[in-house]
Amino acid sequence: MERENVVVTKSVSFAIDIIAFCEVLENNKKYVVAKQLLKSGTSIGANIHEAQNAESRADFIHKVKIAAKEIEETKYWLLLCEKAPTYPFDESLKPRITELGLIVYKILSSSKNNK
Repeated sequence: MERENVVVTKSVSFAIDIIAFCEVLENNKKYVVAKQLLKSGTSIGANIHEAQNAESRADFIHKVKIAAKEIEETKYWLLLCEKAPTYPFDESLKPRITELGLIVYKILSSSKNNK
């Protein structure tokens, strides 16, 4: 029986919820932020998925680093939504992106230490 890959599962679930939140943003005519958030929020999982089939440890680390950068960008767009008085915000996304970041940074840390 194959073990669940937590980071893959969480990144897909997060991406699905980001898509739904971006639809809310678009319904509120917040197109620019919706587009940016959609790109960065879904890119996290795409890069984590790519890392699962990396050609080498260096390639794996590189793809996970890109996912980490996308996490930081996603945090930025969510922060703007949270702080801008005319923007909707989904409070449930904040702890989830933080958790995803902690997992990804732990993967990076242990991958670099095992070189």
